[in-house]
Amino acid sequence: MSHAITFSAYGSPDVLQLSEVTPPEPGPGQVRIRVRAASVNPLDVKLRSGLMAAAAPARFPVIPGLDAAGVVDAVGEGAGAAVGDEVLGSAVGGAYAEYALLDRPVAKPEGMPWELAASLVTVGRTAARVLGELGVEPGQTLLVHGAGGSVGTLAVQLATARGITVIGTAGERDLERVTSYGATAVRYGDGWAERVRAAAPQGIDRVLDASGAGVLPDSVALTGANAHVLTIADLNAAQHGVRFSAGGPAAPGEDSLPQLVRSAAAGHLALPVWRTYPVAEAAAAHQALESHQNQGKIVLAP
Repeated sequence: MSHAITFSAYGSPDVLQLSEVTPPEPGPGQVRIRVRAASVNPLDVKLRSGLMAAAAPARFPVIPGLDAAGVVDAVGEGAGAAVGDEVLGSAVGGAYAEYALLDRPVAKPEGMPWELAASLVTVGRTAARVLGELGVEPGQTLLVHGAGGSVGTLAVQLATARGITVIGTAGERDLERVTSYGATAVRYGDGWAERVRAAAPQGIDRVLDASGAGVLPDSVALTGANAHVLTIADLNAAQHGVRFSAGGPAAPGEDSLPQLVRSAAAGHLALPVWRTYPVAEAAAAHQALESHQNQGKIVLAP
């Protein structure tokens, strides 16, 4: 037996419990890792709370967690890694555990911290995907809401590296960091649209909403077209005629993780890790994320 965090009912962070579980066995193409780090994502919170129950009903008990990094200790037929390899990737069946399964493991560069390796997976793929879905081109201007968050942070850096002008809305504490990534930082809150217009007199071509802060109507007005706005965070997107991006195997950017990892290892892509909690303190990690205490990724580690 091994240990994992599980929940058997929707609710507050207190439903997360440390449980004994049977270690999973890798299937074809899969590897099992001994987890060294697991990333905590906003989707983990939404799934645990029941907010996503209609779209993705849980089969209890659930081991949460989308992303993991660790050392391969068992392999399935045709797996893309060998026992002893250090890898990262998307977890199948949960990552808040001693052992997790990865479908498409990516090699962890030597010297990359485990916390960063686990943190890059979902937010990196998401940032690459949404830029592709928006179709934003070099020379255009992109507005990123939530530019201080993890997806926003990576989207800003990926976009500026492609010659895209980026305006990023963020909280006061994140403005300097957003500016350091090559964006023009704009304080969010009342009056944000006027501040964006002042910062981008040339106009806004595309908008990525990574904040879910009720910004869609004004974002559509800024671009002049619903199709030029995309959200990953506002569940009311359809009411405003805006696309909600949930990803999928065929979505652009879903195969981007190896390049993202190489860029991060080379120092060309930054992703702050705010705090690492022991796995047994997953409830405290969720509480910190829900109360917006963090400035960067939250990670669980043994």
